[in-house]
Amino acid sequence: MPPAPRRPAWRERLALYLDLIRWDRPAGWLLLLWPTLSALWLAAGGWPGWHLLIVFVAGTILMRSAGCCVNDVADREFDRHVKRTAQRPVTSGRIGTREALGVGAALALVAFVLVLTTHPAAVAWSFAALAVAVFYPYTKRFFAMPQAVLGVAFSFGIPMAFAAVRGEVPALAWGLLLANAFWVLAYDTEYAMVDRDDDLRIGIRTSAITLGRWDVAAVLAFYALHLLLWTALVWPHAGGPWFAAGVAAAAAQVLWHARLIRGRTREGCFRAFRLNHWLGAALFAGLALQLALG
Repeated sequence: MPPAPRRPAWRERLALYLDLIRWDRPAGWLLLLWPTLSALWLAAGGWPGWHLLIVFVAGTILMRSAGCCVNDVADREFDRHVKRTAQRPVTSGRIGTREALGVGAALALVAFVLVLTTHPAAVAWSFAALAVAVFYPYTKRFFAMPQAVLGVAFSFGIPMAFAAVRGEVPALAWGLLLANAFWVLAYDTEYAMVDRDDDLRIGIRTSAITLGRWDVAAVLAFYALHLLLWTALVWPHAGGPWFAAGVAAAAAQVLWHARLIRGRTREGCFRAFRLNHWLGAALFAGLALQLALG
């Protein structure tokens, strides 16, 4: 039997780039998207218009993809010792570090061009968002709870949404950022629980290691703080039955996640992390429906 025809070189390179940015794993950018859209709707008092919707959806996908490039370069020496990450393009040597950073820079540049079409205040805050995103991967080397820094990085779409709509970032936006950071702490601790044994062996610091036997209790506390703070902050602006239904749906998912992670199995913890975006989707749906129908 003749050998299968080889794919053209450009297609092989494209496949590597798509693997680099986790194109086949949309859960990552969905985790960023839902709180950003919630902030966009809240800032606008409802439908924000097609322009801002496209800018923030595309920008979220682009910046998450750029973050993957930076993260893989920063963690390449650690990832080779973890079974789940050993075959990532940078770690396996199929993409060089300069090339990966070049891809990340190109994606971030496109995102920046999109932000330039919005308010100057959003443009200004985009530099802070980029700085936190680049800084985060290196905190695993010296910070006991790097997930807290990730919480800020993954929540920066909230103040940027307010800046794009209103030209300023009110106290409400920073409160929502704090509330969302607790959600990030919850789901990224679940993620860290998957690799705890490998991380202990290679010396990476994570919240799962720092929290030790209190990890499950802490995850549930983070979820509770997120929902309590988010509800308290949003209710004066969009309180009502639809929003309450969204919060209830999110709380029900927390109870389900408690069952998934209580045994601390890799499979259960990874499943809980991977499906977390539905919690954010429930909160956004409740908010959007309340603003539209309430």
